[in-house]
Amino acid sequence: MKVISVESEYEKNKELRKEDVAVLKEWAEKEPHLPPISELHLIFFLHSCYYSIEMAKTTIDSYFTYRAHCPELFQNRDLSELKKHFEICHFLHLPQKTPNGDQILMFKFKDLDPNKFSFNDQMKIFDMCIVQWMMQHGTAEGFVIVCDYEGVTLSHILKLNVMTIKKILFYLQDALFVRLKSIHFCNVGAYMDVLMNLVKPFLKKELVNSLHFHTESIKSLYKFVPLDCLPSDYGGLQPSVAALHDTIWEMLLEYTDYFAKENLYIADESKRVGKATNLSDILQSSLPPGPEGASGYSGVSGFSGTPGNGGYSGISGTSGVSG
Repeated sequence: MKVISVESEYEKNKELRKEDVAVLKEWAEKEPHLPPISELHLIFFLHSCYYSIEMAKTTIDSYFTYRAHCPELFQNRDLSELKKHFEICHFLHLPQKTPNGDQILMFKFKDLDPNKFSFNDQMKIFDMCIVQWMMQHGTAEGFVIVCDYEGVTLSHILKLNVMTIKKILFYLQDALFVRLKSIHFCNVGAYMDVLMNLVKPFLKKELVNSLHFHTESIKSLYKFVPLDCLPSDYGGLQPSVAALHDTIWEMLLEYTDYFAKENLYIADESKRVGKATNLSDILQSSLPPGPEGASGYSGVSGFSGTPGNGGYSGISGTSGVSG
């Protein structure tokens, strides 16, 4: 199993200070509900929070708390059991980063039979792919997620559980130890408006600003992810979708023992100082402020986007990204 060295992280990130990591480590060791946290993971959290120690503390607590309260998404990562789900969708780490230095993780349906689709298991694999890449390659300027929904129908969407979607959204907003720059949904159908109506109360403005919908043509993606960065199947210069999919599976297999131990990498609420945190607490704390939230959502037709980390995002009817 290849793991990036902490020394290379200090060398790569000039704003990363060993003194700050030491402060974070001392704090974590005084929180009895948290598991032991490696120096490398502390670096990941600090980097994802742009070196804010207080923000990193909050993210760390959220990370381990979510993993404890959402076992269907974050535990039992037996690759022999997940193999069949890995063959439903392609998961790809694209070799070439964006011009901004962001790593690209791509998701594309392979088997379109909705009866085989398990949202929980696909999200579990998605998180494993991010964790594996971080452990092997270390921090990146940011992460860009590209989801190609070509061939997806309402039958797939109807299998989604709203509570599970809430958990995933809050995990992305509050706990993931990467700088999530943008999420792109390509080849989406009219069902996306329905889905967005369901989840709009749970979205913070920062996450909304990172969502981009490409409904008419994938060409609008090139503004954020140049064609050269995409697999050859899309006319890009990178290896094929199938080849990249096989590569990432081999990488995951190298981390079999690591994933097996992740069942212990969770918060222990029985040891938390003060009131124990339950799932309702963490979901409520993640809600955006105000009666309409901070989502920037306008009407039933979709998002009315605002400038964000990755540019302009939003749905205007089903026409895709505008602005």
